[in-house]
Amino acid sequence: MDAFTAGLLQRIKATETDLTQAREDGDDFLAEVEQAELDDLHRLAAEHGVTFGAVSA
Repeated sequence: MDAFTAGLLQRIKATETDLTQAREDGDDFLAEVEQAELDDLHRLAAEHGVTFGAVSA
């Protein structure tokens, strides 16, 4: 795994964690921000053929 892929996967995991925390805290604005970031990371992964979890992005 190259550094780009590893970094991207790490950012996806961190953003998922932050999104979960924002939702648990009831912070709707932060949850929207984190969701947008996660969507962008998934798009970037798909553009570069990066596979994460059980699916390919």
